[in-house]
Amino acid sequence: MSKAFTKEDSGADEMGDDEAAQEEVQGAGLPQGFKNYMTPAGAERLKLELRDFLYVQRPEVVKTVTWAASNGDRSENGDYIYGKRRLREIDRRIRFLTKRLESAEIVDPLKQQTDRVLFGATVRVRNEDDLERTYRIVGIDEANPAQGDVSWISPLAKALLNSKPGDVVNLRTPKGEEDLEVLEVRYG
Repeated sequence: MSKAFTKEDSGADEMGDDEAAQEEVQGAGLPQGFKNYMTPAGAERLKLELRDFLYVQRPEVVKTVTWAASNGDRSENGDYIYGKRRLREIDRRIRFLTKRLESAEIVDPLKQQTDRVLFGATVRVRNEDDLERTYRIVGIDEANPAQGDVSWISPLAKALLNSKPGDVVNLRTPKGEEDLEVLEVRYG
């Protein structure tokens, strides 16, 4: 048989998926020496996502793949091929979420009894241009800078940690250094 009709890249493609899955599971680990702090709300969101993958999305895809496999020739069966690919993606995400939740240390911001900036704090700051901004320091998986939720290992959070109202902290960014005055610290 001519090599033109063989699927040499098929094995390479699956090998790439396996390697990607391995990297993602390893990537579920945090930078060396960092803990996976998470707010109760953030942990609940990951649990809901995991449940959705386990009990809704994955069973639907398995049903589709099973049906497609029963149709016979799988080599040109788009439902089967794409279903198997989607199943690998879902399984990869399930492994990632499971690892994240297993390593999570839940920290309830409502139990923080301090005026200092710690994990879970909502901090209102003023920059050198008199612009006020509010940030919430959250876990790595909860970060959403567009909403003001910054990861506790981000440069901004590191600059703010342990400060209190009235303190001026120095934030180093690629654009340069910027001083931020801490105006308010609250939890909850």
